Amino acid sequence: MFKFSGQRPATLGVNNGRLAPCPGTPNCVCSYDQDAQHAIAPISYTSSPSEALAALKQVIQSLERTQIITESADYLYVEATSKLMGFVDDVEFYLDPSQPVIQVRSASRLGQSDLGVNRKRVELIREKLKEAGV
Repeated sequence: MFKFSGQRPATLGVNNGRLAPCPGTPNCVCSYDQDAQHAIAPISYTSSPSEALAALKQVIQSLERTQIITESADYLYVEATSKLMGFVDDVEFYLDPSQPVIQVRSASRLGQSDLGVNRKRVELIREKLKEAGV
């Protein structure tokens, strides 16, 4: 297997109550972004924030080649690695204290196009959380 992991970005984490916006490349989605290329809805939940975070962790741990790197009471940072080439995507989740949603950002470290992988990953996680009743 090839390994194209790249460098972990310095822009990760919550800054001024928000995740970083997507760069100009099409290989990123973020629930704060408004343009059609990068915008994705945050993940809604009806449980308590701690239950939502626990369910999110379970979903993430069920995904192949996905590892939780950093976690706190309101934030998860995950690295997802592609099977064939070993490309790493940085995936962040932030429990917004102002509303019952999880803000999300998923971005490829390298390249231009991700063939929609980041968007599909977020939608898969959203669906699995919905199935879990979160």
